[in-house]
Amino acid sequence: MKNYKSLDAFWMPFTPNRAFKANPRIVSRTEGVFCYTDDGRQILDATAGLWCVNAGHGRKQIAEAIGKQALELDYTSPFNFGHDIGFEFAERLIQYTPDPLNKVFFANSGSEAVESALKIALAYQNARGKANKFKLIGREMAYHGVNFGGISVGGLTPNRKAFGPLLPVDHLPHTLDLENNAFSKGLTEHGLDRADALEELIKFHDASSIAAVIVEPISGAGGVIIPPKGYLQRLREICTKHDILLIFDEVITGWGRLGAPFAAVEFDVVPDMIVSAKGITNGIVPLGAVFVADHIHDTIMENSPEGGVELYHGYTYSASPVACAAGMAALDVYEEEGLLTRASGEIGKYWEEALHSLKDIEQVVDIRNYGLIGAVQFAQPEGSSAPIGGAFQVKCYENGVMIRAMGNIIAFSPPLTIEPEQIDQLVAAIRKTASELF
Repeated sequence: MKNYKSLDAFWMPFTPNRAFKANPRIVSRTEGVFCYTDDGRQILDATAGLWCVNAGHGRKQIAEAIGKQALELDYTSPFNFGHDIGFEFAERLIQYTPDPLNKVFFANSGSEAVESALKIALAYQNARGKANKFKLIGREMAYHGVNFGGISVGGLTPNRKAFGPLLPVDHLPHTLDLENNAFSKGLTEHGLDRADALEELIKFHDASSIAAVIVEPISGAGGVIIPPKGYLQRLREICTKHDILLIFDEVITGWGRLGAPFAAVEFDVVPDMIVSAKGITNGIVPLGAVFVADHIHDTIMENSPEGGVELYHGYTYSASPVACAAGMAALDVYEEEGLLTRASGEIGKYWEEALHSLKDIEQVVDIRNYGLIGAVQFAQPEGSSAPIGGAFQVKCYENGVMIRAMGNIIAFSPPLTIEPEQIDQLVAAIRKTASELF
């Protein structure tokens, strides 16, 4: 229901505000895998909100848990005070992480969780007497949130260029290789050597100056970039060899997106920290978490004065009781319905074949997928400097499907509850939109 006079007061994030406000797309309610517009149209949510509503919209079980918690214990300070649900939630979460990632530090978003992981990495190096290990390595075309640490290690130029000097970082090359890997299904065959670029960066900076490497197992906002076979394992080997921490940013890939609780589990690669958010509460209440290896936690604890604060870091809403309640209920749903592994089954295969059926569209130069995530990449339109993605997103919405656009790439990450007929609807809308635009 519209109870405002204009759209002017809200400065929208990551949105061309003038264009949007000239032609607004207003969602008034959600249910299951669908959004409904203010004029009553049904729109298939092919992005799970923003890579986060993994169990679908309108989950009564989660809503009721939030309401009950707000009436019982809505808030208490996480500084020097605690609450049962925070400890219970942390203990339950680490059932899904590989050993030795058995400690949880709570934040309120993926951006904050990344920032926390980077600070924990630096605190760890300091605690063991290696304060000279302060440099960080990210990757080109990576997205690690929007705080200063995140945009420093991130590799998306528009997110960095307006914000002045950043942290001392370097970047690995991305792994997108259309010449050798176009139209791959799942992990790509070529490009393992790109992991060896880490050896060159280490040689240049010297391992004694590098604290941590952070990568998304599958890049999300950079365009759903799938790694080559063995790539993540090779990064792990190199980091171990040179005494450098490895951080997986699993804000998108966590909680069933790839057919396992985490990419670390799916690909059998154990990092030193995992960053999580989004699906951890089904996207309903903001919450982020860093899963930290025991040796990192223990080193910081053991090298801090007895009775003193070991880590001078945290947030007012760390482990918010209401957010923890949402997360607990979300875990219940994931477990009861088998959603954390559903993408590895028949629906994942159907998704793969359906997406790759779009290969015959003349302007498509690549299709890539894993689990229930995917992307279609188009050629740059001839005679135009503007990428096609923005126009495709708007037109696709008119055709009944909500997608994500990045340059000439359109991306999908539907709720894990999606069914074959809804995948067919998505593919039909992409094909119709392409025919109208091209």
